[in-house]
Amino acid sequence: MALLYCDDLSFSYEGHKVFDGLSFQVSSGDYLLIVGENGCGKSTLIKGILGLKQPEKGSVLFGDGLLHNEVGYLPQQAEIQKNFPASVFEVVLSGCLNQKGLLPFYNKADREKAMQNLDKLSILDLKDKSFQELSGGQQQRVLLARALCSASKLILFDEPATDLDPLATKQLYELINDLINNHDLSVIMVSHDVHGGAKSANKILHIDKKNSFFGDTKDYINSEKGKSFSWGDIND
Repeated sequence: MALLYCDDLSFSYEGHKVFDGLSFQVSSGDYLLIVGENGCGKSTLIKGILGLKQPEKGSVLFGDGLLHNEVGYLPQQAEIQKNFPASVFEVVLSGCLNQKGLLPFYNKADREKAMQNLDKLSILDLKDKSFQELSGGQQQRVLLARALCSASKLILFDEPATDLDPLATKQLYELINDLINNHDLSVIMVSHDVHGGAKSANKILHIDKKNSFFGDTKDYINSEKGKSFSWGDIND
């Protein structure tokens, strides 16, 4: 059953239309990679799914019992306050606020969830450290743990590997695969790293003003858009 339906979407940014008539869906267990040229509307689409920007046309609907406030989100590194003066535990715990509604107070269950997600991402030993003192890769793990406190079935990533070194990037992709395969989460990821993302993604959405593509990864690789890349062995 589909978790997300996007139908005939049209978005503009600063008065300029970025894409029009975009339709796709995400089902349980999917790993959707969103690619396209700079300025094509990838991040705008993510904001639309999160309800932070309203489409000019079309609709964004959730299914399979998924609620809007149960979608996890890991923003671009450029949007993150890396010098935030809080402990790792406090940052992760703040992810529970998304589902608190009018009662923004943490309870025992929230604290247990935060601890579980710290443990899930192997950063429990960082619990009491200051977030601003961590490496880029460690901060990304903390923010992912925070996003997991919001996510019940779906999590969105917007350029998660930007500014990460190759080892941290490899570890991030491994974490994402683990979330899908072992923790019943579906993933939508915006990335310029088409090759790295396509190794695990089962669906690809290539946004283009005139002719977007949505379908299976293997079909994308063999499409006109996909053929513009040199794939080699995608399983390497």
